[in-house]
Amino acid sequence: MNQDQLDRFERWFDGYTNRFLGNDDVVGANLQLKQQHTQRVRAESVLLARELALSADETRIAELIALFHDVGRFPQFAEYRTFNDPKSVNHSALGVQILRREGVLEALAPRERQWVETGIGLHGRKALPSALTGRALLFAKIIRDADKIDIFRIVAENYEQFRNDPDNFMLEIDPPDEPRYTPAVLEAVLNGEPLDFTQLRTLTDAKLCHIGWVHDLNFTASLKRIDQCGFLPKLFAFLPADDEIQRVCRKVRDYVDAKLTLAP
Repeated sequence: MNQDQLDRFERWFDGYTNRFLGNDDVVGANLQLKQQHTQRVRAESVLLARELALSADETRIAELIALFHDVGRFPQFAEYRTFNDPKSVNHSALGVQILRREGVLEALAPRERQWVETGIGLHGRKALPSALTGRALLFAKIIRDADKIDIFRIVAENYEQFRNDPDNFMLEIDPPDEPRYTPAVLEAVLNGEPLDFTQLRTLTDAKLCHIGWVHDLNFTASLKRIDQCGFLPKLFAFLPADDEIQRVCRKVRDYVDAKLTLAP
């Protein structure tokens, strides 16, 4: 894939997503957040691709997957007013459907199109299929890590804004803002096990799930990035000062430190 193609895909993305902004302040605020998130995930994907010494063409493929990874979020929120897939629609699968319906990827070589669709379709999964191999697996790992890196930043900023001014906070906060947590969620994070949003009952569960994402990052470069940005201490600060919660925070911090110590 060449740069001219990538530029054309960007113009299509801008035109398509702007259709959904409308005059509703809540919808507009949430979808503008997704547009901004998309651009940051693109940048994170490029950084990861370069860390992994990918070719220029492969780096553009990683960037294209990032550009389109959340395209399904726009009709999802416009119709359902939520980004919660179990309460609405699978945004990853919807994104692939939109690209196919509009023939967006037809200019790509079949192999490239398959990489892009696979990366988009699997980026929101609890875990990647064990049968996935080769470049399809690599690109799926890159988009999952790049997405999480920026979501760490988003949730840290959103939790702070919500805490400081909940009455004027227009972005979606889901599940309910309660200090209690689900024991099974805490145990899963302690054990480094993946979670999905159907298991989360409170906002504290969601915060635990987010810090547990360190176990699902695929590349040391991704752990370095969240460590350099200081995301974990920020997220720890939004959790209750409970002995069990603090035990989770220490274990997550120790896990990251150990991985970074072993890194070349």
